Amino acid sequence: MVARFTLLHSFVVVARAGSMKDAAATLSVTPGAISQRIRQLEKTVGHRLFVRTRVGVRLDPRGAALLAALDAPFGAIEAVERSLHRHPSRRVVVSTVASFAASWLVPRLGGFARRHPDIEIAVETDSRVVDLLKEPVDVAIRHGLGRYPGMDSIKLIAPELIVVASPGLLEAGPPIAKPADCLSFPLLHDLDRGDWSLWFEAHGVATPRRLKGPSFSDDHLLVPAAVAGQGLALIRDVYAQGELASGRLVRALDIGWPTRFAYYAVTRSDREQNAAIRQFRQWLIEEADGGRD
Repeated sequence: MVARFTLLHSFVVVARAGSMKDAAATLSVTPGAISQRIRQLEKTVGHRLFVRTRVGVRLDPRGAALLAALDAPFGAIEAVERSLHRHPSRRVVVSTVASFAASWLVPRLGGFARRHPDIEIAVETDSRVVDLLKEPVDVAIRHGLGRYPGMDSIKLIAPELIVVASPGLLEAGPPIAKPADCLSFPLLHDLDRGDWSLWFEAHGVATPRRLKGPSFSDDHLLVPAAVAGQGLALIRDVYAQGELASGRLVRALDIGWPTRFAYYAVTRSDREQNAAIRQFRQWLIEEADGGRD
């Protein structure tokens, strides 16, 4: 059900334009949506508000009375909205996981601040996938395969994750020669349990809807769990350099990294007009390109 405020605003825009089609263009919706809103409002008030003509619509007397009551208030609201667009926010809220923020994003933010001292960056770390349509987040940096329907996404970097395990765990289990063989072992997961599923998908391996195994709030906690023989871990090699050098962990599978599995900067498609968001995204692209040189 469309909110009453939206119905009334649509009525005002149609009344001013004298055309459902022109009102739809003003509000960036389809003519069908406008027509449905007007019908819903007319049903709510219990009578017709417009007379349909061959060239558009015109107000009937009761519609004219309603417009007289609403035109000035909505005009004032629209004036405030136009003022906000003339002075857009210079604050960009960025959501990402703690490991990416600590290892890649935060060490580079000083360079962005020097280039754009008037833009405030607020970094929020969260292991869950935020809803950009409902939450006050401007840019989400997500680890995945790049499929974000209705969003604009830019590939940043694809750091290689490796499959590691304790030597004892591997000796006790079947041999691992291909990605699907990992399913024969317990798996250690990141908190949102996404990395293994995406890794298998990128390699074309069908998996159960929910993979078994414990999950950990911090990627660094996967290393001691793997050393203890609790399962296979999919981690950045830098997190386990000491354990790999000492032999407490070994690479369980040596395989090329699926390049689609990467970090992506994701924004709502309708936020491109915000200069601060646009400049932050461009900076991310430049930093990622520099890291690939």
